[in-house]
Amino acid sequence: MIDIRLVRDDIDAVKAALGRRGVDPADVDRLADLDRAARTAVGTRDEVRATVKVLSKQVGEARRAGDTARAEQLADESRAAGDEERRLNTVAEAAQEEVRQALLYLPNLPAPDAPDGVGEDDNVVARSWPDVAPAYAEAQRVPHWEIGAELGLLDMERGAKLSGSMFPLYRGFGARLLRALGSFALDSHADEFEEVRPPTLVLTGTMVSTGHLPKFEEEAYHLERDDLWAIPTAEVPLTSMWRGDVLDEAELPLKLTAGTACYRREAGAAGRDTRGLLRVHEFDKVELFAYSTPDQAPALLESMVARAEALLRQLGLQYRVLDLCTGDIGNSAARTFDLEVYSPGVDMWLEVSSVSWCTDYQARRANIRYRPEGGGTPVFVHTLNGSALAWARIWAALVETGRQADGSVVLPEALAPYLRGETVIPAAG
Repeated sequence: MIDIRLVRDDIDAVKAALGRRGVDPADVDRLADLDRAARTAVGTRDEVRATVKVLSKQVGEARRAGDTARAEQLADESRAAGDEERRLNTVAEAAQEEVRQALLYLPNLPAPDAPDGVGEDDNVVARSWPDVAPAYAEAQRVPHWEIGAELGLLDMERGAKLSGSMFPLYRGFGARLLRALGSFALDSHADEFEEVRPPTLVLTGTMVSTGHLPKFEEEAYHLERDDLWAIPTAEVPLTSMWRGDVLDEAELPLKLTAGTACYRREAGAAGRDTRGLLRVHEFDKVELFAYSTPDQAPALLESMVARAEALLRQLGLQYRVLDLCTGDIGNSAARTFDLEVYSPGVDMWLEVSSVSWCTDYQARRANIRYRPEGGGTPVFVHTLNGSALAWARIWAALVETGRQADGSVVLPEALAPYLRGETVIPAAG
């Protein structure tokens, strides 16, 4: 969440920043009104609380002086003031919770250098690879769901039979390819990032910390009986590993990576192309995550984008990097770069990575701070996260890009160590 002190100190600046994201200035005014009411309620409660303390002290003094009548009178006043203090505390806590809820729904302030815009059409293409776009053969213009069915790699019908639509089932070499991609990425990041295997079912507080709740509840899978949530990304548990803790600055940056299944309801996908692996409810993804100081964050953001790009180059996939505009970045992010691969069989650019710098927005929700090396009050860390990479769409792009005229599929040599040396999926017999 944003720092409420920013609203108190310069509300116009907050309105201007959030206005770049399309936030109504009235929402900021409402937050300011709630904050003023909460501070007034807390002040009134604290005044009565101070009165209770004074009366309690006076009761003791009167009893020690032997003035029983005075002591009883003061005790009655103290009890009445105590009852009032408890009532006012309930009012103050409710007012503070209103402020907290309003903050939970407001997005992060965008970075000054994030491009302005209202939606995905305003995103800026920062760069593309390769410099000259490849020429794709007719054999590569077959959609992956047809290739998958023909070669026994992908069975969407049986996946739907087991779990409903948009739950893919991979078979044979298709399943091996998916596994190989995860191992390939985790090994590629092992030089700097500690591998973690977190739970994929998490508490409500864990989802709140990243900003996925309460605003995006409809996009998540909720196990109501146990009040657990299926993670939409490993960013969720990784963000909360140090929730409520204070780190030492010397520990930063703290870099983590995890390969997990991810679950998204895609409630807003109506009318979009959901064939094959273009949009699914369950997919595997390797996530990069870091806690950092504010000064470390910009270089980390560049490094994480570069890592995702390096994987795509090793896989030989045409890609582009988008600098997301203020109207398209996620709720928790201040700056985001998306990586999209071109998938020739469906003739579409597919998002396969999103790398974001969330400043201290998530850390405030999760209460994660660090002690500065020079001393002083602990301050909130900055968090960064990025996919490197999400595999369903990479899988699709690989089988389409690698398809040969005879119907076989040639996979990149970078995956050979993870496929027992086999980089050709034979044509159907």
